[in-house]
Amino acid sequence: MSGQNLRDIQIGDLVAIVLKKDQRTGILTEGVVKRILTKSSFHPHGIKVMLEDGQVGRVKEILD
Repeated sequence: MSGQNLRDIQIGDLVAIVLKKDQRTGILTEGVVKRILTKSSFHPHGIKVMLEDGQVGRVKEILD
């Protein structure tokens, strides 16, 4: 499932995000959602979240 719709993502979900520094390479980082940072219901590049380890990026895939 893609991470473009806010309603699909919940705190505690296991997701794959792309960090700002990895946007050119497309390297994904896996983690558990701690906070949802995007307020809009849809974002074409993915909803921005903070993982439990503090990393911030846009959700590319919901793994849970």
